[in-house]
Amino acid sequence: MGLLPSPVRHFISASSAAAVGGESEGEMARALGRALVRRGKPYSFPLLSPPSSAHLCTEGDGFQSSRVKIFDRDLKRKQRDRAAWLMRGKDDFVDSVAENLLDRLQDCRKTFPAALCLGGSLEAIRRLLHGRGGMEKLIMMDMSFDMIKVLKDTDEKFARNNLETFYVVGDEEFLPIKENSLDLVISCLGLHWTNDLPGAMIQARLALRPDGLFLAAILGGETLKLELRIACTIAQMEREGGISPRLSPLAQVRDAGNLLTRAGFTLPGVDVDEYTVKYESALELIEHLRSMGETNALFQRSNILKKDTALATAAVYQSMFGGEDGTVPATFQVIYMTGWKEHPSQQKAKSRGSATASFDDIQKHFGRGSC
Repeated sequence: MGLLPSPVRHFISASSAAAVGGESEGEMARALGRALVRRGKPYSFPLLSPPSSAHLCTEGDGFQSSRVKIFDRDLKRKQRDRAAWLMRGKDDFVDSVAENLLDRLQDCRKTFPAALCLGGSLEAIRRLLHGRGGMEKLIMMDMSFDMIKVLKDTDEKFARNNLETFYVVGDEEFLPIKENSLDLVISCLGLHWTNDLPGAMIQARLALRPDGLFLAAILGGETLKLELRIACTIAQMEREGGISPRLSPLAQVRDAGNLLTRAGFTLPGVDVDEYTVKYESALELIEHLRSMGETNALFQRSNILKKDTALATAAVYQSMFGGEDGTVPATFQVIYMTGWKEHPSQQKAKSRGSATASFDDIQKHFGRGSC
């Protein structure tokens, strides 16, 4: 791929969105994404700036805000800000997940001219895209202002043929995207931090055009369960006489298909990979989690981690799970989800009772021994 002049790119921040529209505080979330700034002047973009008769994804009939707040989204935003500056240039684990997710685009014959990359590992997706999916416009959105700023500042390093890239500060729980305006929504290791995962997926479906594709990779419930959870529990019981939540609850594999169906996607597909990453110590694992923005953001967390508890956790981790080479393993379970927005051209299951042959007839015809 030859290096071509970088196309025009745009960047939006919370302050610029408020200044352009003059909206009240109640309109701030919706104002994000309704105006883009180019050379100090408002720039209208149809995917983000719907006419008065149109609806944003958050206004759809299927969207309901979660009443239960598990994660502290303000804290998660700060953790994402920190991760923007701690982010490694290349992360083998994150790159493997992003590569596996993007490989699914090569299995599709159709192209996706307008795409949204939603939170999580944005940098890896951008770096490993390599023209897959036939994208013409790519919106990169994250709740962290610093993450978007870092991506925009390094944009010139990634020359892409005929791909116009937009950078938006926005929340996955309140998508500032016009309905039926996208061909692809992709999220790599981001959606598992939403308080209302079904609601976020419903909004993603509303943003898609008919026959649009939803691709997501989230951390599964077996992530760090065997190693870090056990080490934290033993260390806290020993040092503090009790335990407090240190690792976030994550979706199980059996839930992923139900989530896709509940969100209204057709042809749902779910598969799972497990990655074992080796670290020099448990403390290096914690630093890696920080650089990914994957540290604890529970509302019911303990705000203080005592030094002796942290050191005891590292010691228990090393003694129970350390290898002969001195390294410690960490297991990450990644759930990949694929779903399509309904379209008449898609294959559909036949209605119950419509079969013209029974299994008994098939067995009689081919013989019982052939099975």
